[in-house]
Amino acid sequence: MQDKWALKNIWQVILVLVVFALTGFTVLFIKGPILDLISGGAEREWWMTVLYFMLILPIYNIILLCYGFIFGQFDFFWKYELKMLRRFGFKKNDQQK
Repeated sequence: MQDKWALKNIWQVILVLVVFALTGFTVLFIKGPILDLISGGAEREWWMTVLYFMLILPIYNIILLCYGFIFGQFDFFWKYELKMLRRFGFKKNDQQK
């Protein structure tokens, strides 16, 4: 992973993995309250789960950047986010002037 992600040393690899783990745990921890908020306490239906997944992607990315900042890896995760956005079709527009 160190070579694939162009990380400087093993400690940076560990920090990046810790950030991913903490972000995943945090998303898991907030899933229930978010679904309760969406459902208003009623029985959950399939569309609520779909709405949750639509909401959790930007929330996940914000949490990832926050943990990246806390652990001093913001630059790595900012580049990671930009790469992911390009995969979703958001392109940098260099031709406008």
